[in-house]
Amino acid sequence: MPISSFEIRVCQSCGLRYPLTVGHSFGVRCPHCLGETLVVLSKQIGGEGASKEEGKREMKAVLMDNIRSAWNVGSILRSADGFGFSHAYLCGITPTPEVDAVRKTALGADEFVTWSHHKDAVKLVTGLKLEGWKVVALEEDERSIPISRFFEFQFSHPIVMLVGSEVTGVDPELLELADAIFHIPMRGQKRSFNVAVAFGVAGFSLSS
Repeated sequence: MPISSFEIRVCQSCGLRYPLTVGHSFGVRCPHCLGETLVVLSKQIGGEGASKEEGKREMKAVLMDNIRSAWNVGSILRSADGFGFSHAYLCGITPTPEVDAVRKTALGADEFVTWSHHKDAVKLVTGLKLEGWKVVALEEDERSIPISRFFEFQFSHPIVMLVGSEVTGVDPELLELADAIFHIPMRGQKRSFNVAVAFGVAGFSLSS
């Protein structure tokens, strides 16, 4: 059941301030010290689909190939819905929304972004290209360019964005099929972002 309201409570003992949704297991006792709490604010939550951008879903898809983490998959689905992606191709060992952890992390986004599972991403992408899809890969590669330059490419829809394994990245054969390869420049010491975070950055670029 969708959450329709929540309370902000403050513990009278330790001062912890936290939100409490209807039916949450915390109850009215402080989750930190089990002290008594007081309601300081109550708020209604708007229903799904209340965004000003509603109805602007386009022929954009994300292809997740061999993503191991169900939480990453759910997070990507959530972002894909927010950026107006219409479909998610789940390939290889990527878990589907039939897995509880995916569904819980997606927070219902799997009901708005249609999805399908495919064993071989290379065969799938080959077929999509024959159908006229433009293929964009998100991967650090000698051929890749910064995602900030995506606007320079006048890609028409339909377009599919490829993201790959958290460990090995996008399959080399998929990179060969891509019409363009983009990377997210890193300013710190780590070489890459978490795949779900990376998709969020790139997904916004495709939607801008």
